[in-house]
Amino acid sequence: MLMPELNILSNVSFPANMQFQMSEADEFRCFIGGLSWSTSDRKLKDTFEKYGRLVEAKVVVDKFSGRSRGFGFVTFDDKKAMEEAIDAMNGVDLDGRTITVDRAQPQQGSRDDGDRHRERGRDRGRDRDYGGGFLI
Repeated sequence: MLMPELNILSNVSFPANMQFQMSEADEFRCFIGGLSWSTSDRKLKDTFEKYGRLVEAKVVVDKFSGRSRGFGFVTFDDKKAMEEAIDAMNGVDLDGRTITVDRAQPQQGSRDDGDRHRERGRDRGRDRDYGGGFLI
């Protein structure tokens, strides 16, 4: 029995200089830009599945507001389907917006994330004067 693939690293930050290889499924992933805020995962799936079997169709949403960020990804199970979708759908109107469809690039961490985590531990292990005492 095959287990579904899980994306367990979605909330993990990595140093900006760390390089990743795209997984096999990611190799056939399309970036979809210019989406209407009303476009749903289901709408992406219904729009792109005519080009081949989809592994995933996902609109990216803001983690605080839950509102669409105006882009998403569709992942196909083969290269030919991905290429046909890019050729057919780039520049097409979807939900009142002209969308951009291109091959997705590997995700790279933000340099700011790495700096923020480095700053957090900067003073650890140092003797600190927390105040509140009298010097005589």
